[in-house]
Amino acid sequence: MKKVKNMQLIGNTYWRSLLIRVLLVVGTIAFVVWAMPSDKDSNFKFDLGKPWRYADFTAPFDFPIYKSEQLVQRERDSLLKSFEPYYNYDKEVEKRQIEQFRKDYAEGIVGVPSDRRLVIIEKLHQFYSQGIMNSSEYNDLRRDTMKTVRIIVGKNAVSRTVSNLYSTVGAYEQLFVDPRLAEYKDLLSKCNLNDYIMPNLIYDKERSESGMEDLLSFIPLASGVAQRGQKIVDRGQIIDENIYNVIVSYLRETDRRHQDDAKLSLVVLGQIIYVSLLIACFTVYLWLFRRDYFDQPRSLSMLYVLILLFSVAASLMVRRNLLHLYIVPFAMVPIFVRVFMDSRTAFMAHTVNVLICAAMLQHPLEFIAVEEVAGLVAIFSLRELSSRSQLFWTAVLITCATTLVNLALYWIRSADINQFDYSELNYLLINGVLLFCSYPLLYIMEKAFNFTSNITLIELSDMNKEPLRRMSEVAPGTFQHSIQVGNLAAEIARKIGAKSQLVRTGALYHDIGKIQDPIYFTENQAGMNPHEGKTYVESAQMLISHVTEGLKLADKYNLPQVIRDFIATHHGLGKTRYFYVKQKNEHPDEPIDDLLFTYPGPNPSTKEQAILMMADAVEAASRSLKDYSEQSIRELVERIIDSQADEGYFRDCPITYRDLQYAKTVLIEKLKTIYHTRISYPELKK
Repeated sequence: MKKVKNMQLIGNTYWRSLLIRVLLVVGTIAFVVWAMPSDKDSNFKFDLGKPWRYADFTAPFDFPIYKSEQLVQRERDSLLKSFEPYYNYDKEVEKRQIEQFRKDYAEGIVGVPSDRRLVIIEKLHQFYSQGIMNSSEYNDLRRDTMKTVRIIVGKNAVSRTVSNLYSTVGAYEQLFVDPRLAEYKDLLSKCNLNDYIMPNLIYDKERSESGMEDLLSFIPLASGVAQRGQKIVDRGQIIDENIYNVIVSYLRETDRRHQDDAKLSLVVLGQIIYVSLLIACFTVYLWLFRRDYFDQPRSLSMLYVLILLFSVAASLMVRRNLLHLYIVPFAMVPIFVRVFMDSRTAFMAHTVNVLICAAMLQHPLEFIAVEEVAGLVAIFSLRELSSRSQLFWTAVLITCATTLVNLALYWIRSADINQFDYSELNYLLINGVLLFCSYPLLYIMEKAFNFTSNITLIELSDMNKEPLRRMSEVAPGTFQHSIQVGNLAAEIARKIGAKSQLVRTGALYHDIGKIQDPIYFTENQAGMNPHEGKTYVESAQMLISHVTEGLKLADKYNLPQVIRDFIATHHGLGKTRYFYVKQKNEHPDEPIDDLLFTYPGPNPSTKEQAILMMADAVEAASRSLKDYSEQSIRELVERIIDSQADEGYFRDCPITYRDLQYAKTVLIEKLKTIYHTRISYPELKK
């Protein structure tokens, strides 16, 4: 029953892992296709007064030559000057306001003769009969002294100049122009007579806009037709205003045609097939040749996220015509992948990214050439990242290389250096400046995807770091052992093509747990042995505890996961052999619980962890040799590594028999050098 449950658990884990990978691939394809522009023909980059940088361009179909926006706007403005907006005449406003006035001042106005009340009513009737408009609308129309409006009264519409109408403010002021009311202005101004002056000409928005559209529809948007096969512009020809208008007209007509659902569907279908093939090829590459990355969701996530981010950035640049595509630092993709993974994967990821972005361009060959060279230079210059300055020089080299490629391609096409568009070099220079951001972004990538770069490993190798400094103080023997193991392991890593900086840093921290009780480990003892008086089980548990204590300290000092893995795996699932054998020999008839003498593990899962296990065991055992001859060293190395291999410690890691043989050779040669015989110096005779 338990076996069935384990099989079900393994099956569920497998399908969950597969689902994550499928979602990553499908999600990347979906987002990239969604971001891609649907019209590749609109990707010409050209400016008025500049030479045409592409091949000779002829009209692929008949299309109208549209007028420029400025010309159309001038014609619209000229026509709109004669346009008469529509206003509805509301008779009820006059009745309502005059009736309200009569009601409010039925007993007259204090200090004003009663007949003046009739004068006010007469003036209000005059204003309303002529027409009162909202003051803001009136002021806008009044700027043109000849401006007329169409006033709709019932079913009739009459034209009337704005100067013959009143605004609410103007009508109020006109009240006191009448000499019969002027002498009582101070008293009347306190009566708020403006409350009885309201607009009775109401703007008819719907009818006005309809009339305006009808009027503007008579303006022709095109000034001619370009026929299919007609040459529009030659390569290198200066773009004048006429050519500029023709090219813009072609792009507008292309956009209009691509609004057709059937054509748009074909474009999107082509993009889906193209992007899917590229992403599928990249995924198959990972599955066949980089299975360790394929099996790690964080590695897959970083690769697909990088491709997605830079593809979306390129799409935004193309769709919005913001700036030249060269300004996007595509070389960051191989930089990040090379730092955290390897050169081949960096090249593949960069190539897939560049090919996806090239599909967004009208003429992609130059872009592919420039960006591929940038990626190759990035990969070659970061063969092994060991200092921050390498990223600076990588950015400089990429900028120089892309500039030379850009110049070379132009000279191949044209021998006239005077017509070269130097603005592209400015974009490449900005690209180089943006590449300097790789260093701070490297830190973000480390934290986001839980990677550890060589720069971080070098920083962790600083002996002034608190855990290493503390080890050197409280466990000097362990500290020296760790340094020696690091040197041996790094040399093996260089020999078999593993990560030397990683294994060296891991070696410095692998025994960090011995800080807690250093006296229980032979390299830190000076005469007194605390194991005396303890049972073999207790002693074994003290030795085993340095792994668990090391993991606790790793959490305390926030060490990267890759360093914690070295702490956990440097003994694998091995036994504290000394105390285990002692227990077996002295108590042959008693059953032994092997787990009490077994390290918690797990066994190594990477080449670097296997290298550390070998170097750690050999270096520790070499200290007990009585004879440091080549024969004794060779026998020791052979016995320890063969024993580790036979017991299955390397079964879960991708280390080969050839790697093991190289590791033996390196360890033998290094130990011979460390323990070589020194000559004895003669005594001076007195």
